[in-house]
Amino acid sequence: MIDNAELDLASMTIEELTNRIKDMNQPAFRAKQIFDWIHNKLILDVDEMTNIPIGLRDQLRKEYKGLSMVTRLVSREDGTNKFLFKLYDGNVIESVFMRYKHGNSVCISSQVGCRMGCRFCASTIGGLIRNLSAGEMLSQIYSIQRITGERVSNIVIMGTGEPFDNYDNLIRFIRLINDEKGLNISQRNITVSSCGIVPMIKRFADEKLSVTFALSLHASDDESRRKLMPIAHKYSIDECLEACEYYFEQTGRRVTFEYSLVKDENDSESHARRLASLLNGRNCHINLIPVNPIKERNYCRSSEDSVEKFKYILEKSKINVTIRRSMGRDIDAACGQLRRKYEEENNSL
Repeated sequence: MIDNAELDLASMTIEELTNRIKDMNQPAFRAKQIFDWIHNKLILDVDEMTNIPIGLRDQLRKEYKGLSMVTRLVSREDGTNKFLFKLYDGNVIESVFMRYKHGNSVCISSQVGCRMGCRFCASTIGGLIRNLSAGEMLSQIYSIQRITGERVSNIVIMGTGEPFDNYDNLIRFIRLINDEKGLNISQRNITVSSCGIVPMIKRFADEKLSVTFALSLHASDDESRRKLMPIAHKYSIDECLEACEYYFEQTGRRVTFEYSLVKDENDSESHARRLASLLNGRNCHINLIPVNPIKERNYCRSSEDSVEKFKYILEKSKINVTIRRSMGRDIDAACGQLRRKYEEENNSL
């Protein structure tokens, strides 16, 4: 595994950029110009920095690791856009652009591949290749906003990868996207989703950010969860819930529990009652997600009737619950599907 630890231009704060520019024997004001080109004008290439001297642009080119669009799919059902982007080293990642009444939302990837091994997810097939830099995470949003011409107001870090497995770059990304000199997207409009690495949940809580934390729960007992999520062999549900409570205490932000409904695995009425008992009395929100089937797994999507019954049981226990509206089902919008298809086609050449 190659860890992309080296800072690229898009990952640097204004202070770091200033120091870098000074190292190049350039005036400090160039740093503000470069920051503005990257984080406001959303450039795709250093050559677009027209007020930067050509000689400096030549130096910067080696340090700006942008991305390029490989594929853009647009759903005929709901207008969801699915993007496949190529990174500087040839790896590809996915991002999704979704339109909602409350604003446009982008779901981004935090890693190339994933090592968490969740059974129903295509993202983890093939394992982890490397982490994304903060700049590569930002570039997904910047590229989508530039391509669509529409403002992004909400960010979900729920694409390929486990964000807490790329912790330092995640925090840097949040600070930069929230920077008032950049896009200045509110922390309250950012959701970070994790499969449940307990020490990292607590560390994240200690950052005292205002983001929403979402735990991928997917089961109401440890035995069932271990069948779906290998991480459950290391951390029990009780440990995860304790960490979530700590997050709430430190931030005042209620936790969202994601529950992917898999037919005949975790979607029965008895499963719903056990989940209601487990979460009863907690200040939380449950997001029910009818799973998108993938060809590499045998899991099937729960019926609409099962999903509605599940929701009804939770609501009877006075638990705040919603069913996530499926977006982009006609364009392989489930995490990892488009990247997987691209790799299969290119490896067969």
